[in-house]
Amino acid sequence: MKKLVYITVILALAACNNKPKDKAAELVDLKKQEAELSAKITKLQSEIGKTDSVKSTDVSAFTVKATKFTNYVNIQGRIDAQENVTAYPQASAVITAINVKVGDHVSKGQTLVQLDNSVLRQNIEQAQAQASLAQTLFQRQKNLWDQKIGTEVQFLQAQTNVQTTEKQVASLRQQADMYRIVSPINGTIDQMDLKLGQIATPGAAGIRVVNADILKVKADVPESYSGSIHQGDNVKILVPDANDSVTAKVTFAAKVIDPASRSFAIEIKLPSGSKCRPNMTAVLQIANYNNSNAIVVPAKAVQKSENGDYVFINVNGFAKRKIVTEGATSNGMIEIKSGVAAGNVVITEGASELEDGDKVTVLPGN
Repeated sequence: MKKLVYITVILALAACNNKPKDKAAELVDLKKQEAELSAKITKLQSEIGKTDSVKSTDVSAFTVKATKFTNYVNIQGRIDAQENVTAYPQASAVITAINVKVGDHVSKGQTLVQLDNSVLRQNIEQAQAQASLAQTLFQRQKNLWDQKIGTEVQFLQAQTNVQTTEKQVASLRQQADMYRIVSPINGTIDQMDLKLGQIATPGAAGIRVVNADILKVKADVPESYSGSIHQGDNVKILVPDANDSVTAKVTFAAKVIDPASRSFAIEIKLPSGSKCRPNMTAVLQIANYNNSNAIVVPAKAVQKSENGDYVFINVNGFAKRKIVTEGATSNGMIEIKSGVAAGNVVITEGASELEDGDKVTVLPGN
């Protein structure tokens, strides 16, 4: 359009010229002037800018506002029973009776397995007979002593015999208790490694009893988090296999670093009623940092460069680069310590394709 205007002006000037010219020469001259003007117009347009031809980049944006920010440490652990014990025999003997099976609920002190104690039973019967005789003799001696008959030595000997035989009976009964395996807790029989007629040996094989009503999560935490994870911290527990999640608190955090793994142990007691089972894998999300008035942006908005990390802010339809200082990262959001303020519109989608000063169009819904 601008070219036509210039051509019209040239023709008008030519028409006003009173000197007659050869029309062919005049046409050549006008075309030359037209070419020169076109070149000047093109040069000026490139120098002035691209006002009429600038392309706008479609982007998504995020309006920054101060919000509560919590950073979580993800640690893998496993679920264990708070009470998970194995009952072993205390003496070597043949198993004569097995009173429970896997899956049975048992009470603390209940006899699970009986070992052969026939010899001990005979010894106990003999000791009881001796104790009964000693008690009878003592009672007679006491009656005589009350009547001032007999010596004090005879009375004391009879009394000592009673005490000695009673202690013998008690000792034999304690030995007899070693020939049975009892449940140390209330729980469920989870594993049975003994068979009827087998010779039971202390420490070789036993019966595992688990109280699945009281569960806990155990995990080893890298020593780098020793200063930020403490007893009482909030923790979210995810159990993928059970499709379950619970919120609890750290009930135990070890004070000593394991020299082999360079980690420290933590435990979290699970609330009752969960779907979890011992030895399931759990993912712990432990809150180790909180800021109630934090400036956060989506992680995809932050770009990397040799001069530092930066974001693009939408300023009146143009992208403005801002160098930022990052804090913690959690759930796809990054805390910004400096460089961005509440109310700024930070470009997210499309930020990697922008240069400072590019024209942008924020898509609807952002």
